[in-house]
Amino acid sequence: MKEMENILTAIRKLRGLARKVKHEYRDREPFPYALFDDAFDAQVLEEIILEFDQAADSWHEFNTRYEKKHQQSIEEKLGPTTRQFIHNLNSGPFLDFLEELTGIEGLIPDPHLTGGGLHRIPRGGKLGVHVDFNVHKRMGVYRRINVIVYLNKNWREEYGGELELWSRKQGRCVERILPAFNRMVIFNTTSKSFHGHPIPLNCPDGVHRMSLALYYYTANDSGNQKKKAHSTLFLNEKNKVRPLEKISLPRALFRHIRHLLSSEKH
Repeated sequence: MKEMENILTAIRKLRGLARKVKHEYRDREPFPYALFDDAFDAQVLEEIILEFDQAADSWHEFNTRYEKKHQQSIEEKLGPTTRQFIHNLNSGPFLDFLEELTGIEGLIPDPHLTGGGLHRIPRGGKLGVHVDFNVHKRMGVYRRINVIVYLNKNWREEYGGELELWSRKQGRCVERILPAFNRMVIFNTTSKSFHGHPIPLNCPDGVHRMSLALYYYTANDSGNQKKKAHSTLFLNEKNKVRPLEKISLPRALFRHIRHLLSSEKH
């Protein structure tokens, strides 16, 4: 219970932080995004890692030319710490934080975890560059925000698996984010928010790229989404995308947020 109270405390601090970085967030390229390191109680996330194997018989496997991964979004199959953590990130205080950060009002969480929940990717796994489905058909709402919390302790750069943010206009990756433990990435989902990690993982056998993903919606405002519903759209050779370019990740906003988070703890 103490760990859960720590999560709520972290969420309250995040809302204060959002006021300080919201303008930088909204001006980021290729689309609005931010990353927050050490935002949550590490012990809680370590317990979530331990609970990954509790749902061993109910993971959904994706194995196509574009993606190779496993997903678990059946709530009754999730461990108790994982469920409570998700409920906190679907709570009013966390929605207040997201609205303050993004400027998108009336956000709605997804209790069904459609497309979200736990993600686990083995050696050789990947997720092609794509834009997400834009309409939650069951709830009849538009997808607006992605939140990803990474759970990879001692992840090395040579393993790969960086989250790539692509500019569709430029046809290339412009940002890379290492999926480090206790790193939370937030970004707007639009018809142009292309992202993924298309290069197969080079981690050792038995090591997985692990994350928890939650998505948020609005009912009456589609934002920069297309109103006509579509499924996940992957880039492929027909899109005439230029070869992937290795570039450095701009760190100004990242360093600013890390400094502010550190200050909040003292």
